[in-house]
Amino acid sequence: MRLLLTLLAATCLIPLPAFADAPPVTAQQTATPLTIERVFASPSLNGAVPRGVKLSPDGRWLAVLRARADDRERYDLWGFDRNSGKWTMLVDSKALGSGKELTEAEKMQRERQRIGDLKGVVSYDWTADSKAILVPLDGDLFLVNLDGYARLLPAARGEVLNPAMSPRGTYVSFVQERGLWTGKTGDAVAAPITPTEPADTVHWGEAEFVAQEEMARTTGYWWAPDDSRIAVERFDDAPVGIVTRTAIGAESTKTFQQRYPVAGSPNSLVSLHVMKPDGSGAVKVDLGPDPDIYLARVDWAPDGKTLYVQRENRAQSKLDMLEVDPATGAAQVLFTELAAAGSWINLTDNYRFLKDGSLIWWSERDGFGHLYRYRPNNYPESQWQQLTRGDWVVTGLAGVDQKAGRLYFTATKGDVLAPQVYSLDLAHQGQAELLTDPAFAHSASMDKAGQTLLISRSSPSRPPQVYAADGTGKRIAWVEENKLDAAHPYAPYLASHRPATFGTIKAADGTELHWKMITPVMEPGKRYPVFFEHYGGPHAQTVTRGWGGGLAQAIVARGYIYFEIDNRGSANRGVKFESALNRAMGSVEVVDQKAGAMFLKGLPYVDGSRIATYGWSYGGYMTLKMLEADPGLYAAGIAGAPVTKWELYDTHYTERYLGDPNKEPQVYAGSDALGDAGKIADPLLLIHGMADDNVVFENSSMLIAKLQAEAVPFQMMLYPGYTHRVSGPKIGVHLWETIFAFLDREMPAK
Repeated sequence: MRLLLTLLAATCLIPLPAFADAPPVTAQQTATPLTIERVFASPSLNGAVPRGVKLSPDGRWLAVLRARADDRERYDLWGFDRNSGKWTMLVDSKALGSGKELTEAEKMQRERQRIGDLKGVVSYDWTADSKAILVPLDGDLFLVNLDGYARLLPAARGEVLNPAMSPRGTYVSFVQERGLWTGKTGDAVAAPITPTEPADTVHWGEAEFVAQEEMARTTGYWWAPDDSRIAVERFDDAPVGIVTRTAIGAESTKTFQQRYPVAGSPNSLVSLHVMKPDGSGAVKVDLGPDPDIYLARVDWAPDGKTLYVQRENRAQSKLDMLEVDPATGAAQVLFTELAAAGSWINLTDNYRFLKDGSLIWWSERDGFGHLYRYRPNNYPESQWQQLTRGDWVVTGLAGVDQKAGRLYFTATKGDVLAPQVYSLDLAHQGQAELLTDPAFAHSASMDKAGQTLLISRSSPSRPPQVYAADGTGKRIAWVEENKLDAAHPYAPYLASHRPATFGTIKAADGTELHWKMITPVMEPGKRYPVFFEHYGGPHAQTVTRGWGGGLAQAIVARGYIYFEIDNRGSANRGVKFESALNRAMGSVEVVDQKAGAMFLKGLPYVDGSRIATYGWSYGGYMTLKMLEADPGLYAAGIAGAPVTKWELYDTHYTERYLGDPNKEPQVYAGSDALGDAGKIADPLLLIHGMADDNVVFENSSMLIAKLQAEAVPFQMMLYPGYTHRVSGPKIGVHLWETIFAFLDREMPAK
């Protein structure tokens, strides 16, 4: 219910001209309305937005995953050579790929990573000598030289998951046949290094379902920085209940006996082991006496002498940082992070272990997400030093320049809707230094040495741009200028582009709620219908000053006002704001969305009798709760892939906010959308993919039965073969034309 770009060296090489934010619309341009067909066609209206940017270890090559002009979902690997100054296609995914269907395991893993719609090259690794690249493609694994010669690793035929190069490039590793395999980079031979398990419920080197889906942890093994050892996860799904998931397709129906840990049921049994690259010398890590825990994060110290493990309790109220001896597996608690009363632990990747033994750590202990420095071993000063503070949130730790003693991060310090990049002197802390332009919303990452920033920025009128910058924020080079010139895919629609406006209203408790609105060109005295989109769930923010894409503009081109508001419970506003949903899903967020609707009804240019509400996933759940709570407030509601009964959703997500259904059944009864389904009196369109393995189709089938039993009329559109993501060049058009046809029927123009 999650595009970070990674830079691996210190220099980029493309000259950077001056630029400013403003779509260059000339008087000669005519306004071309944006259509739904064009939104889902190729090339993408966003322009050239790179994925997976990496510099080769020697700094010569800048590699980028680039979508094809004729297929926005297929990516090839391109490289920029600093010596020649030329771009070269390093891997042509169509020429090298077999086109064979991915295994079910890889399909599901891609769904967990939210890249299930992508084809071609979706990941890669440089060899340490910068002469070749490890490329997984269509279920096979290749070593590709820079001259284009590709060698198939024969031992990696079949189901290959999580391929990687070891940090020093000595080994290739991957998961196959439920075990971890390794082999020397220069050899064609790889072999399994973990035990052969007779039970098909046991997996080595993989992340269990909830780790992939809810904990943003997609791997199950971790190389030591000197290639000397590997920490490997083992999990056993035997205790996890079996859900018969039916994937209904257009021509056939498949059933999967899926191990799915619904709320309140047993999780996978997880253990962690450390071994040498050939599997010898294996020891088991002591994760404590309680087996019912979550293996949240695993990291090696920079010198490889210590393994650090984050252990989270089942209630997600406590997180222990364990310090592990990799030679013996012995562990001790280094420190403990506790959730605030009435809240939970939000896991994060915003931390760095430094060479001096200290740790930069993100925590919400003062009520907002901030950075701290932890110094173990009875440091003369306090072990904990707060580095950032204030009523704002650090949204990302970009990197640390340990040589210069500077920290780089993104934060909402100046504007919760537009994160900026900042730097901070670790030795002489003072005011954080702003490095970016407040007119844009930003994200950032850095090379491992903390020498070069890779910054992505956008605004409501500017599609994403990516550039490299030095430690002062000075722009060195474009990675992708994405220039809004006549050749840009969005150029024909610049003259009809409608600006976004922003504002706030008060929640019932006086809290400010941020909203975003896009209006058509309005005629005096005319009142317009509203397409009111929402998500509403925790750990997400929808209202930002970043690029919104083409879909909202196409909705506005249909004559609707587009509107969204972030309710209490959404992210990046602090612990108190987000914790409003604790044991109370489907309550305060519904009230806040109602406040948004009442605000709209008070505007002279809004037709208050024609406000349609739409959401997907948690947003689909919200549509149902909003229609149940306030019959007659909305003219119509669209619920896409909604959760209707939280007991059907997984442990880690659901129990974080609602607790254990075995202990607090009344919380679940109040939060579910089935009990009050009979109260729905407004037109409802229900949409669901019939092969959804995230919000399983049973959520909608139960709602369908309930509505029928209560004689509540509704409409629905089901998509055979589609998962939680119903999108594509044709299906996306069908879905949205279905929505518009529904709205035309239920709230026709006056």
